[in-house]
Amino acid sequence: MAEKLHIDVFLISIWLSALNSAIAYFLASKIKRKVLNQGFFWSLIFYLLTVVYLDFSGRLRNSNPIWGIDRCLLGLSCGLILFIFSIYLDQLLRRLNRGKVVFFYQKVIIPLLVLTAATIMFKQWL
Repeated sequence: MAEKLHIDVFLISIWLSALNSAIAYFLASKIKRKVLNQGFFWSLIFYLLTVVYLDFSGRLRNSNPIWGIDRCLLGLSCGLILFIFSIYLDQLLRRLNRGKVVFFYQKVIIPLLVLTAATIMFKQWL
C-alpha cells in the first residue's frame, strides 16, 4: 500500500522496526522472569524475525541500496537504534528531573518526536 503511495521503503522500515521495538518493550514489561523481561532482548528477537520474514517473502534485496546495504534492512536497523536511543533519552530526562517526567506522556512523545525528526531528515536526504 505504501509503495503505491510512493513512500520510500527505507522510511517504512524505520517505523516498522520502531513499532516492533515498542511491542517488544511492552511484552518485556509483562514477563515476570528476570532473564526474559529485557526489552532490548525482545527487540533484537523481533528485529531478527522481521528480517527473516522479509527475506523469505522476497522484500529484501529488492530495492536500490544505500551505501551498499539494502534499503529495507538499513531502515529496520535505523528504526531499532532510534527507538532504543529514544528510550534511553526518556530515562535520562527522568533521571535529571529526580525520577519524575518532564511532561505528560513523555514515554510516548519522545519516541514519536525522534522518529518523526529522523523521518523528515531522511526524507530530505534521500
